[in-house]
Amino acid sequence: MRKPHAKLHNYAMFDWNDLKHLLAVARQGSTNAAARELAVNQSTVHRRLAELERRIGLRLVHRHPTGYRLTEVGEQLLPLFVEVAGSVSKLERGILSLKNELTGTVRLTCPEPVLSRIFSSGFIDRFHQRYPALKIEFVTSDRYVDLAKGEADVAFRSGEPNDERLVGRKIADSTWAVYASRDYVARRGQPRSLQELSGHDLIGFDGIMENHRATQWLAKAVPGARIVARNNSVLGVVAAIKSGLGVAPLPIPIGDAEEELLQVLPLVGELTRAWYLLCHPDHRTAPRISAFIDFVVEELPLLKKVLGG
Repeated sequence: MRKPHAKLHNYAMFDWNDLKHLLAVARQGSTNAAARELAVNQSTVHRRLAELERRIGLRLVHRHPTGYRLTEVGEQLLPLFVEVAGSVSKLERGILSLKNELTGTVRLTCPEPVLSRIFSSGFIDRFHQRYPALKIEFVTSDRYVDLAKGEADVAFRSGEPNDERLVGRKIADSTWAVYASRDYVARRGQPRSLQELSGHDLIGFDGIMENHRATQWLAKAVPGARIVARNNSVLGVVAAIKSGLGVAPLPIPIGDAEEELLQVLPLVGELTRAWYLLCHPDHRTAPRISAFIDFVVEELPLLKKVLGG
């Protein structure tokens, strides 16, 4: 016959990995999205949730037509689960730091236009305060650098990943709107709709951005557009808009940061994409890379503003 205290002992036991899956479902609202975040199969998420509920003896989630939601009990326990997750993460970082003596360089690649926003946000300074012996080195290029070939360690990259050799997670949304300079609007007026854009001077993309979604959208939304200038970089287009040459779509964080520019048409849904944190799986478990990825996860609320506006 099982002793009474044995049941109580088992009731209090749960696997930390099971809790990670529950928190991912709570954040994402679905087991499919949670599986993508954790880089596991959806069936694994289901199995982990079931095991956690079995171990603690409480129902934590229930399924809705729109996805998974926490039960009332799950909602009550969520703050405690988050607190446990934070404590465990802190403990893991402490162990990792002592065990591996985190030193070296993390080479981060990202689009050049967001560099200044990342710096001004304090993200880099806070990382260096957390890990004094680690240094972030930026790798910028007119093209996507090849993580699989070791040209960089990690990447902030917008758009759905098309390199099956990489792993990662979504960290923000990339949103775009249409901008003009205050001087241009004063001289030519403000377009109020897509239809009115056909009567305005437009700035297009060229070179490596010739096939960018913004180029394709502009050609489709404004057939026969009057293109007065083209540029092969977002920063070049920003400069052209600021000079008063014409109107063009820009990432909202970049356009809104320029005092000389006005958002003349709101968010363009067709241009919205996701920002991803990517790395090669062979590098994912390297202590310095793991430390950086964990730090990014902690900084997600800030990075969503920095990258997505």
